[in-house]
Amino acid sequence: MNEGTEERDGLQEAPEQPEPPRVRNGSTGRKITLPADADLERLVHETSPEILTAVAADPRLSEDLALAMLNRRDLPRETLEALSKNARLAKLRKVRMALVTHPRTPRHVSVPAIRSIYTFELMQVALLPAVPPDVKRAAEEVLIGRMATIGSGERLTLARQGSGRIAAALLLDKEERVMQAALSNPHMTEVWIVRALKAETGTELLSPAVSRHQKWSFQNEVKAALLGNKHTPESRMIQLAGELPVNLIKDVLRNGRLSAQARNSLTAVLEKRAAARA
Repeated sequence: MNEGTEERDGLQEAPEQPEPPRVRNGSTGRKITLPADADLERLVHETSPEILTAVAADPRLSEDLALAMLNRRDLPRETLEALSKNARLAKLRKVRMALVTHPRTPRHVSVPAIRSIYTFELMQVALLPAVPPDVKRAAEEVLIGRMATIGSGERLTLARQGSGRIAAALLLDKEERVMQAALSNPHMTEVWIVRALKAETGTELLSPAVSRHQKWSFQNEVKAALLGNKHTPESRMIQLAGELPVNLIKDVLRNGRLSAQARNSLTAVLEKRAAARA
């Protein structure tokens, strides 16, 4: 045996490498066709957008691997769209929720998917910081549109824990405990209270509750809205009128929906204050 043969016999064969994904060029860019023995568990951690998109579209992709992909915040939009079109995975509740809440999911994917999400998942979408504002708004609108079909216990939970917009929709709830929970919601703001008090109907429970609320009854804009609400108790209305600037009281007299008795009471307060200044 010659020296060259001995060298070749002493060499070890390199371990067989997995077949790389095959690349097919197309008019819209590179498109990957994964081989039958592709290691999806490894490929979900790839950095190549083309490979990730091919993995997302693969019918063999499991729910756990899809969720592992969706935990990545660097996924390309094309990959997220491919996941949404993976018919088997897109029907799974966890995958659908993860797609909607991913900050890079295209709006034409996330917004329509919101309509098929459950009540408390919609609440979560509206509260998650990473969710884009327009997606949050869409989730809130879908949830508010369902209020008439949501049970009392669920509405109570939404009033306590939902976003400010969701809680505001429950300020006019017919159940006092739901309305009170909405008033105490940590996301509630003065703007929502004022807007609710100016509603044409449904403030029978709200106005008296706000007029004696330990937080909201001390806000000037809320006080003015209470003056203009026909369900505010008259004794409280007269007290509020004594605390507010004269110009605000005049605005209420011009624009508020007041009973004749309430209008006369406010007018009397103005005359008394004018006489005191004279």
